[in-house]
Amino acid sequence: MTSYALVDCNNFYVSCERLFCPQLKRRPVVILSNNDGCVVSRSQEAKALKIPMATPLFKVHSLLKRHQVAIFSSNYTLYADISSRVMQTLELFSPEVEEYSIDEAFLNLTGLVKSEDRLDYGQKIRQTVHQHVGIPVCVGLAPTKTLAKLANYAAKNYPATNGVVDLHSPQRRQRLLHLTPVGEIWGIGRRTALRLQQMGIHTGWQLTQMPLKQARHRFSIVMERLIRELHGENCLEVDHQPAPQQQVICSRSFGEKIVSFDELRETVCEFSARAAEKLRHNQQAARLINVSIRTSAYCAAEPCYANSASGMLQQHTSDSRQIVAKATQLLEGLWKEGYRYAKAGVMLSDLCLENNIQPGLFDDVNQKNKSKALMQAMDHINEQCGSIWLGGQRPQRDWFMNQNYLSPAYTTRWDCLPVVS
Repeated sequence: MTSYALVDCNNFYVSCERLFCPQLKRRPVVILSNNDGCVVSRSQEAKALKIPMATPLFKVHSLLKRHQVAIFSSNYTLYADISSRVMQTLELFSPEVEEYSIDEAFLNLTGLVKSEDRLDYGQKIRQTVHQHVGIPVCVGLAPTKTLAKLANYAAKNYPATNGVVDLHSPQRRQRLLHLTPVGEIWGIGRRTALRLQQMGIHTGWQLTQMPLKQARHRFSIVMERLIRELHGENCLEVDHQPAPQQQVICSRSFGEKIVSFDELRETVCEFSARAAEKLRHNQQAARLINVSIRTSAYCAAEPCYANSASGMLQQHTSDSRQIVAKATQLLEGLWKEGYRYAKAGVMLSDLCLENNIQPGLFDDVNQKNKSKALMQAMDHINEQCGSIWLGGQRPQRDWFMNQNYLSPAYTTRWDCLPVVS
């Protein structure tokens, strides 16, 4: 029998902030989205205060102040580094680890753990991650990935489980499926849940009773596989080598509105260069570039404008210079005077792996090799000290968005190391 574990970090963003501020352990904490706009993560104490998820900060600011809620801007650098440490720790427990998101991963435990030792193994995972990284996690164990997700849902919502649930037993699966709303099943979105409820299917157990032919006919083969998985039939393998990305996007709202073309051009150059860095990190190249700009959608008193343009490069590339030049050319066709721009974005698509680029008949091989060497040198230097950029970019890195509650990058910058007195 196959066996999977789904390990999910508890309130991950909040847990990362608490790592270096232990005085926040019992205090309500919220994390804000880009530009400090909305609440995107809450501690259990904040949830108990009925602070809604995704609510704008200005709507709950007085409530947060009244209850002395700690507020943090999203610190993506910190969260990514802590996530990497969690994933490295999980590799101690399985040779096959699929990073499903920044705060959760599937582990293939088939043949690694005896049935009578599964709960102890789950507890060992929890204890080791907490000891090595300091992040609390819950563990769901099951013969399929969908059931492992369900087991993790139960581990988080039922304190008596002590953070670990094993659903290899059919009897235990049935009991939990009877208690679980259909909308909480992995892969069931809001619209699909509504359709199922209109059919009289309100729980996970009722979903398992749907005939497979009907599931495929009325929904899709994906629904059929989901039901098979809920019955304990393994249909989804652990993907420890995810498929290459189909798009690379760099898009941000600005901390302050932009009214001059030069500033907006610097913005687009910065985003283009960052997107090109991501390409090279993924060992990919792009041919199609899309640039978009827009004003704020929330300022009724100001004129609105939004537009985008796409352009094709002569050949696939990851050279920042070529990508920035094309993006700047596209921006020139989009720019209009008299508007206060609030957001811009650059999207690279039509991607391929660097080794799969089809060469042209008259390509200059030496020039390509020089381009690759130059980009590698830039990336290496920027990884060490972040001091090289193209002439059109903005060297300052604090202008993208408002981050008035940003915590230090404790684990990635020497000048941010925590001081113990």
